[in-house]
Amino acid sequence: MQVSSLNEVKIYSLSAGRSLPEWLSDRKKRALQKKDVDIRRRIELIQDFEMPTVSTKIKVSRDGQYIMAVGTYKPRVRCFDTYQLSQKFERCLDSEVVTFEILSDDYSKIVFLQCGRFVEFHSQHGHYYKTRIPKFGRDFSYHYPSCDLYFVGASSEVYRLNLEQGRFLNSLQTEASESNVCDINPVHFLFAMGTAEGKVECWDPRTRNRVGLLDCALSSVTADTEIEGLPSISALKFDGALNMAVGTSTGQVLLYDLRSSNPLIVKDHHYGLPIKSIQFQHQLDLIISADSRIIKMWNKDTGKIFTSMEPEHDINDVCLYPNSGMLMTANEAPKMNIYYIPVVQKIPLHVSSWVLWVESKGHGVTVLGPAPKWCSFLDNLTEELEENPESTVYDDYKFVTRKDLENLGLAHLIGSSLLRAYMHGFFMDIRLYHKAKMMANPFAYEEYRREKIRQKIEETRAQRVQLKKLPKVNKELALKLIEEEGEDQRFSKKRKQKNLPSLLKDDRFKVMFENPDFQVDEQSEEFRLLNPLVSKISEKRKRKLKILEELEAQGQEEEEEPEGKASDAESSESSDDEKGWVEEVRKQRKLLRQEEKLKRQERLKEDQQTLLKPQFFEIKEGEEFRSFKDSAKKQKLMKKTLEDRLKLEEKLGTLNVSDTTVGSKQATFKLKKSEQQRKQQEAEKQHRQERKTLRRSASHLKSRRGRGRLFH
Repeated sequence: MQVSSLNEVKIYSLSAGRSLPEWLSDRKKRALQKKDVDIRRRIELIQDFEMPTVSTKIKVSRDGQYIMAVGTYKPRVRCFDTYQLSQKFERCLDSEVVTFEILSDDYSKIVFLQCGRFVEFHSQHGHYYKTRIPKFGRDFSYHYPSCDLYFVGASSEVYRLNLEQGRFLNSLQTEASESNVCDINPVHFLFAMGTAEGKVECWDPRTRNRVGLLDCALSSVTADTEIEGLPSISALKFDGALNMAVGTSTGQVLLYDLRSSNPLIVKDHHYGLPIKSIQFQHQLDLIISADSRIIKMWNKDTGKIFTSMEPEHDINDVCLYPNSGMLMTANEAPKMNIYYIPVVQKIPLHVSSWVLWVESKGHGVTVLGPAPKWCSFLDNLTEELEENPESTVYDDYKFVTRKDLENLGLAHLIGSSLLRAYMHGFFMDIRLYHKAKMMANPFAYEEYRREKIRQKIEETRAQRVQLKKLPKVNKELALKLIEEEGEDQRFSKKRKQKNLPSLLKDDRFKVMFENPDFQVDEQSEEFRLLNPLVSKISEKRKRKLKILEELEAQGQEEEEEPEGKASDAESSESSDDEKGWVEEVRKQRKLLRQEEKLKRQERLKEDQQTLLKPQFFEIKEGEEFRSFKDSAKKQKLMKKTLEDRLKLEEKLGTLNVSDTTVGSKQATFKLKKSEQQRKQQEAEKQHRQERKTLRRSASHLKSRRGRGRLFH
């Protein structure tokens, strides 16, 4: 049995415990129960209280004797008899069940709403009748006075099926596009339905008229909530004649008084997941709300959290056993969970034996409710609580892959009874696994012993005096910081003060001791001017630490002054220190000026000693060098005005200026050709002339041949 605690309230999980493989035979299971103490102590409140894959809905009959659950796969319904603590029957269905309702006090009349728009009726012997509704249904409620079933779903209509007449009645036309949930008040039989638009419509079944409308989506938005979209209604539950709880798809639970349109309290789960189920616990005025991740129990008057549970798997439905502290959940897992929830309600120690005992502060015991009559033996079992968490791996078997079998040399056992295939590997007996591993690696103990010896040696080395490694960059600064840190640690130990963080261990300054770009240049002007000040400050600091250590040794307080030295003497000492470092800075400035003067003189000497060498220039290909006079002419030409340059170009023939018909001036330029372009043009001209002469000679020969043929 697993125990958890929150807000000093213990939660007993009766379904926690070691699991046995399903493929084990009954004989092997009994043998394991005889040998293993943990398996014998495992609590199985109801035998085979599980589904093959997933359980979706769970309900208790009104007489409390039968617990019914639906799930997959294949779609089925299972009925458990609490008086026999075992399964009574199991029935498979054609399609998955959306929700179901037990109409009678026992299991003799059941209605299933299936995902294929089918409504299936079961009696005590089994399947009785099946019909179909026009649209896909999501929820339904039974109106006992008129024997009507109200179906809501992917439609704006609410379909009514009368079980006494056996026919559909006129539908209720609503303003909603779709409806998700519905419920009927058990006192005055008011019908309420939650819509996809975040509203709750209330209808009177007697007049078939709408009598109220609540906008829950607007009321669920508070200052603390973050809403990404329009919340729809995902859960709805009445409590008595006047109270109603509404759950939204964004994780809020709103508690209403039917006489008011504003909620009494808004409780947020803070997970943003749709509310799956809402239950009322009347003994302590609690509301049990659940989404797929968590179950919360909170006071309906104050909203204060009483306790909460987070199962290992996602939650699909929650069922509170009537008038008790037992809570059952349908999960996204084969096993259905059973919990006992304790409560802050003290009772005397002489209470009857069938009450669930829970430790609490004070001289009493606290319980949520009495234990059901069919499990009164829980009194003795809860005294031997096992706080071990539920194990998902079979302890007597080892899961190995095909590669592990090849490494152990057991690949030939595949297909035999010693290996049980499971998913991507196999289950094998843990004893066989240990023997095979010992044979495959006989020196495993020697390796383990060698590793232990190495760990012992490392521990002894850690106790020795370790040399402090200096970084590669700024070694002098690092050494100075280490010395100052050691002095501060000695002083702080005596003063019992906290040590300040080290600059060498700070990640923000780690680059300063790793990157060479941050190397301190001691020959730079800035360093030489600041170094006297830094050195004086460090000397003054060391002197102060020394004085404080002397005061501690003499047993004096920190505020007292040293003997034989007045405050005036201390101030005069500080002024002398200031004069000292000022003189040092002036001396460094004077040295820097002298060094700068020497550098300038050296540069002048180097300039005087250097000889001017002739410079050679390379002429571009295709250009002809004439003289340096051309460059001088170009410079003079560039200095002239535009008018003078145009006149000069006109004289040379490269510019032609003429008047246009409009009255403006038109200038035509001729680009100057280089020597290479001129030679190329002359060669092309000569080539064209040669081709002309060749054509003429060819035509002359043709004419002569033609004349000769005519004569022949």
